[in-house]
Amino acid sequence: MTDERIEAIQAVVDRVSSYQDGAPEGTVANELRDGFGEAEVDVSDDEVTRLADAIEEAHGTVSAEEVLSA
Repeated sequence: MTDERIEAIQAVVDRVSSYQDGAPEGTVANELRDGFGEAEVDVSDDEVTRLADAIEEAHGTVSAEEVLSA
């Protein structure tokens, strides 16, 4: 994974994480997809799911690099 790609992914994850508390199920994944589209970053459905799950479980800072490299 390139540094530029992970930085772009992390920026979207940080943005979505900041307002995900109390969001209806599926909202986090949809917001991630929208953000990745805006950032023009190609992220697989599996990666979106893993990131969304981490955001919903963490209730805090999520490291995209750690989630995606696990």
